Amino acid sequence: MTECTSLQFVSPFAFEAMQKVDVVRLASLSDPELRLLLPCLVRMALCAPADQSQSWAQDKKLILRLLSGVEAVNSIVALLSVDFHALEQDASKEQQLRHKLGGGSGESILVSQLQHGLTLEFEHSDSPRRLRLVLSELLAIMNKVSESNGEFFFKSSELFESPVYLEEAADVLCILQAVCRGLIKNGERQDEESLGGRRRTDALRFLCKMNPSQALKVRGMVVEECHLPGLGVALTLDHTKNEACEDGVSDLVCFVSGLLLGTNAKVRTWFGTFIRNGQQRKRETSSSVLWQMRRQLLLELMGILPTVRSTRIVEEADVDMEPNVSVYSGLKEEHVVKASALLRLYCALMGIAGLKPTEEEAEQLLQLMTSRPPATPAGVRFVSLSFCMLLAFSTLVSTPEQEQLMVVWLSWMIKEEAYFESTSGVSASFGEMLLLVAMYFHSNQLSAIIDLVCSTLGMKIVIKPSSLSRMKTIFTQEIFTEQVVTAHAVRVPVTSNLSANITGFLPIHCIYQLLRSRSFTKHKVSIKDWIYRQLCETSTPLHPQLLPLIDVYINSILTPASKSNPQATNQPVTEQEILNIFQGVIGGDNIRLNQRFSITAQLLVLYYILSYEEALLANTKTLAAMQRKPKSYSSSLMDQIPIKFLIRQAQGLQQELGGLHSALLRLLATNYPHLCIVDDWICEEEITGTDALLRRMLLTNNAKNHSPKQLQEAFSAVPVNHTQVMQIIEHLTLLSASELIPYAEVLTSNMNQLLNSGVPRRILQTVNKLWMVLNTVMPRRLWVMTVNALQPSIKFVRQQKYTQNDLMIDPLIVLRCDQRVHRCPPLMDITLHMLNGYLLASKAYLSAHLKETAEQDRPSQNNTIGLVGQTDAPEVTREELKNALLAAQDSAAVQILLEICLPTEEEKANGVNPDSLLRNVQSVITTSTPNKGIEEGEDNLLCNLREVQCLICCLLHQMYIADPNIAKLVHFQGYPCELLPLTVAGIPSMHICLDFIPELIAQPELEKQIFAIQLLSHLCIQYALPKSLSVARLAVNVMGTLLTVLTQAKRYAFFMPTLPSLVSFCRAFPPLYEDIMSLLIQIGQVCASDVATQTRDIDPIITRLQQIKEKPSGWSQICKDSSYKNGSRDTGSMDPDVQLCHCIERTVIEIINMSVSGI
Repeated sequence: MTECTSLQFVSPFAFEAMQKVDVVRLASLSDPELRLLLPCLVRMALCAPADQSQSWAQDKKLILRLLSGVEAVNSIVALLSVDFHALEQDASKEQQLRHKLGGGSGESILVSQLQHGLTLEFEHSDSPRRLRLVLSELLAIMNKVSESNGEFFFKSSELFESPVYLEEAADVLCILQAVCRGLIKNGERQDEESLGGRRRTDALRFLCKMNPSQALKVRGMVVEECHLPGLGVALTLDHTKNEACEDGVSDLVCFVSGLLLGTNAKVRTWFGTFIRNGQQRKRETSSSVLWQMRRQLLLELMGILPTVRSTRIVEEADVDMEPNVSVYSGLKEEHVVKASALLRLYCALMGIAGLKPTEEEAEQLLQLMTSRPPATPAGVRFVSLSFCMLLAFSTLVSTPEQEQLMVVWLSWMIKEEAYFESTSGVSASFGEMLLLVAMYFHSNQLSAIIDLVCSTLGMKIVIKPSSLSRMKTIFTQEIFTEQVVTAHAVRVPVTSNLSANITGFLPIHCIYQLLRSRSFTKHKVSIKDWIYRQLCETSTPLHPQLLPLIDVYINSILTPASKSNPQATNQPVTEQEILNIFQGVIGGDNIRLNQRFSITAQLLVLYYILSYEEALLANTKTLAAMQRKPKSYSSSLMDQIPIKFLIRQAQGLQQELGGLHSALLRLLATNYPHLCIVDDWICEEEITGTDALLRRMLLTNNAKNHSPKQLQEAFSAVPVNHTQVMQIIEHLTLLSASELIPYAEVLTSNMNQLLNSGVPRRILQTVNKLWMVLNTVMPRRLWVMTVNALQPSIKFVRQQKYTQNDLMIDPLIVLRCDQRVHRCPPLMDITLHMLNGYLLASKAYLSAHLKETAEQDRPSQNNTIGLVGQTDAPEVTREELKNALLAAQDSAAVQILLEICLPTEEEKANGVNPDSLLRNVQSVITTSTPNKGIEEGEDNLLCNLREVQCLICCLLHQMYIADPNIAKLVHFQGYPCELLPLTVAGIPSMHICLDFIPELIAQPELEKQIFAIQLLSHLCIQYALPKSLSVARLAVNVMGTLLTVLTQAKRYAFFMPTLPSLVSFCRAFPPLYEDIMSLLIQIGQVCASDVATQTRDIDPIITRLQQIKEKPSGWSQICKDSSYKNGSRDTGSMDPDVQLCHCIERTVIEIINMSVSGI
C-alpha cells in the first residue's frame, strides 16, 4: 500500500512493551509512538484491574503519569464513557435493517439524518455520536462485503480517507475493536494478481511486522488455506532478513523447498501457479514479492560462491549494476550443505514451478555447479546434484566458454573420483554415476538417464530427451568413448562388503549396464575377475543388483555379442576359483571357524553355477547352430559343493537374502529334484524346531568331547560290547547337523557291522536317526558313502567303489546291497530313502543328458530321413526312448521291492507262514473267532518282515501318486498273487488300478486276465465303490464270455485260480449273487458236457448246484458239513473238468456260507 508509507505504525518494540505491560520500555517511547498506544493505555488505566498486587499498583501510577502529559487522553476518556450497552443494541438493529433493506439503503438507526457531510458531522459531534458515526460507516462496509461474495471491491470513505480525522477515527476503531479475522480465509488464491490481494498482503504484512512472533503462524495459515502465496513469501523474506545466518540454510530456502518438494500436491500446484503468473506479468519491479524472492535467493547463492577476491554483493538500490567477475575456486566445507539445498531449490523452481532463470541467475548457478567442494560425504552429494542439474537443465550452458567450463569440471570429476571415494568414506561416489550416464548415452537409453536424474534430485521433473543431445555428444565423443568406459570400469575397485545398506550408484550398476550392452566382449575386455571379486565382497542384506548382474553375466558367457563373431563372449569363473569360495565348508571340520568367505558369497556363487548349467542346457540348440560348445562344470565339482547345507543356511536368512532363497529353490527343483524331497523338508523342520533347542540344552561336555576316532573304536568293539557305542551315538544325537558332519564317514563305514545278529534295535534306530540328520546337510556325499558301505561282503572279491555319477546312471545299484539289509528295518528305511532320491536324480540326469547331446547326431539323422517336415522325428524318438528307460527303471525297482516283501526260504523253514502274514488284516476282519485271529495277527505283525513290508508300501504309494503310469506298468507286468493282499491293503493309492483293470482284462494273455481278476477281487473288498461294482460286473461278464471260447486245458487254467475271486465279489457286492451263481452253473454244465464218460459222477453235482441256487437256505446246514467245506468229496478223479466241478461246488458253498453268516 504505497499511499500508507507516510503513516506511523506500531513498532515491534512498542508492541512487545504493550503486550508485556513493560512500564519502563513504555516510558522510553517517543510521543508519536506513544500516541498509537493511547486507546489501550487509557482503557488499562480506567478499568478495574484483576491484578490487585502492589507491583501493579505502582505500574499503574507510572502509566497515569505517562498519560497525564498527553492532551488526546481526554477525548479517549470521553469515548470510553458512553453507554456501550445501548450502543450494542442499536448496532444490532442497524445490522438487521441493512440486511433487510440492502446495503444501498440510506436509513440508519445509529445516526439520524446527516445535515452535513460525514467529516463535518464527525468534527461537530461529541464522543458518543462519533462512535455511532464510525460504527455506522463500518457496518455499511461490512454489509457491502457480505454482498460481494468474497470478491474484492473498492469503496471510498470520506471519514476514513481524511488525514485530518485519521487519529480520532483510529481511536474509535480501537475502542470498537474492529478486527477482520477473515483476511486470509477470504483472501485471493493469487494475491499479486489483483489490487485487493495486494492490499490484503500489505495489511497482514504490516500487522506481522508489528508482532513478528506471529509471522510464522500467519504463514502457516497461508499455506493451510492455499491463499495469498505472496504474503507467505513476504513474511519469509522479513523473517530471513531479521534472522540471517551466514553458513546455515536460510528460512527462505527451506520454506520454498518445502512447498515445491513436499507431499501435498495441492500446495505444490498453488505455489507453482504463483511462480508462473509472476513471470507473465510485465510489472516485474522491486515491489513484486516474486522479484524480491528471486533477488534474495541470488544474493544467498552469490554469498557462498568461492572467490579469489570478494565479489561485491549488489543491493536492491544497485539493481542495474552488474557484479564484478571473479575467478572461482574451491567451495568452503561449511557452505556445501547450503549449496546443495540451493541447487535442489532451483531445480524445483525450474522443473516444477516453471521458473525461467535470467542470464545473471544462469551464470551464477553454473558457477556454483562447477565449483569444487571438499572430499566429504556432503561434497559427494553436492557433485552428484550439480551433475544431474546440468543434465536436467542443459539450457544453463549457452556459450562456448560455459561449455568449456563444464567439460573441464567433468574432467576434474573423473580425475578426483577415486580420491573422493577414499577420503570421504562414501562407497557410492559420483564416479559410478558418470560411468552409468556414459553407458546410457552410448546405448541411447535416454529415458534411463532421465530416471537417474530424477531419482538423484529427489523430484519428478519433465526432461525432454531432445535436450540431452548436446550432452550426449560431449559424453560419447569428448569425455567417455565406449572403449574408455569399458577400460575404466574394469579398473574401478569393487565395493567392499556390498549390501543393500549401501545406497546410491555403485560400480555394480555400471558393470551391469556394460554387460547388458555387451561392451566388454565388443572391446575384448575381460570382466570375469571383477565380477568374481565383487561376489566375494558381499554381505547381508543382499544388494538387489547382484542377481541381475549374475544373470546378465551368464548370458554374456553363452551368447555371443554378434553372429559374425561367435567367439566374442566373456569367460566363465574357473572351477578352482569356485572351490576357493567353499574352502572350509567342503571338509566339514569347524565349518564356521574356517570359512574365509561369507555365506552370501557362497550362496551367490551357488546361484551362478546352477543358473549357468540351466542356461547352458536351455541354449543347447542355439549354441549348436553357432557351432559353439561352452564348457560345462564337471560333476566332481558339483559333488564337492555342499548344496543342501548352503540351502539350509539360506532358509534361516530369507529376510536378508531377498529373492535369492526362492531362486535357489527353483533351480534345485529343476536340476536337483532329489534334494527337494518332501520328507526331507519335514524331517528338517523337526530337527530345527523347538525339540532341537531343548536337546541343545542337554548337551554336556562329554558329548562334545567324543571324536570320530573314539566312535570308530567303539564300533570295532560292537561284537563284544554294545554299551560304549550306544553311549557315544546317544550323545551325538544332541549335536546339530553341521557338527555331525565329521562323524559321517565313521557312521556309514560301520553300518555293515550292524547287520550282524545280536545288535540291539536301539543302536540301529539311533544310527538311522543320525543318518537322517546328516541327510539334511550333506545328502549326496552321504548317500555315496552309505551305498558303498552296505555292499555285500564277498570273500576274495574286491568291492567296487561307486561314484555319484554311477548311482545316477543306475539307481538300482542301491538295491544290490547286503541281503541282510532287507530284514533290518532301520537300515532298509535308509536304503529306500536313497533309492527314491537316486530315481529322481536319474530322471534329471537323463533329461540333462538328452539336452546336451540333442544336436550331436542330428545332421546324420536328418540326412537319413531326407523328408521335409520330419526333422523333429529323431528328437521325439530320443525323448520316447528316455521315457521308456525311466519307466523300465522305475518298474524294475518296484518289482525288486515287491520281491523283497516275500518271505525267503529260510523264513519259511523257520515257521513263517506267508499266507497268514500277508492276509492277517483280512483274517482279523473275517474270522469267526476274533480273539484267536487278533492274537495271530499280532504275532505276525511283530516281525522284521512286516516292518519292511510297511516301509516298502509307503515308498510305492509315493511313487504311484507321483506317476500313476508306474502303477499301470507294474500291474501289466504282474507280480506274485500272494502279494495282492499286502499291496491292496498296504498301498493307499492302489485304488487307481480300477481305472486300467478293464484294459488289463482285455489283454490276450491268459495270465494277465487271471491277475486282473484276482487284483479286482481284493480291490472290491478294500474299496466297495460304485466304480468297483461296475468293473466287477464287467469281470463276471468277461468270465462268461471266456467260458464259451476257451479250450478244456485253458478253461481249467483260467477258472481254477479265478473262481475264489467270485466269493470276494459276492462279499463286496451282494447284488452280483444271481449273476455269479448263474455263471458257476454254466461252468459246471460245460464241464459236464465235456466228460460224457463221467456223467454219472458229474450229474449229481450239477443237480445239487441247481438245487442250491433255487433254495440256498435249505442247504445251509448241509454246507456246514466239514466234507463240503474242505472239498474232500469226489476229488479222487484227476480229470481237469472233474476237479473244476469240485472247485465250483466249493465256491458255491463258500458263497452260501458267507451269505448265511452275513444274514
